[in-house]
Amino acid sequence: MSRMEVGEPYYRIDLEEALEMYQREDTVVIDVRRPDEYVAGHVANALSIPVDDILSRFDELSDSKKLLFICEVGVRSGLACEMAAAMGLSSDNLYNIEAGTGSWINAGHPSSKGAK
Repeated sequence: MSRMEVGEPYYRIDLEEALEMYQREDTVVIDVRRPDEYVAGHVANALSIPVDDILSRFDELSDSKKLLFICEVGVRSGLACEMAAAMGLSSDNLYNIEAGTGSWINAGHPSSKGAK
C-alpha cells in the first residue's frame, strides 16, 4: 500500500501496487537510471530520463498522469520525485517504486532490453 513519509512530497509504493498502476492508462513509468543501465533492462515502455536530466527535461513529465519513478534501489527515483515536486507537479501524482528495476524484472513483470 502506498505511503507518504513525513517531509516527502511523493508516495512510496511496492512492486505489486506499481504493477497495478502500470497497467492503467493514466500512468507513466520514468526510469531515472543512466542510459547504460536502462539498455541492460528496464520496465517495458518506461520513459528514460536520467535523474541528472530531470530538470532540463521537465517538459516531458505529464502533469495529468500518475508518474512512477524507478531506479535500481529507490534513491535516485526518490530524488527525481523531489525534483518534480519542486518544479510544481502535484504530490498526488508522484510515486517512487521502492524495490527498483532489478526486483521488477526478477518478479517477472513486463520488461525490455535495449533502447526501447
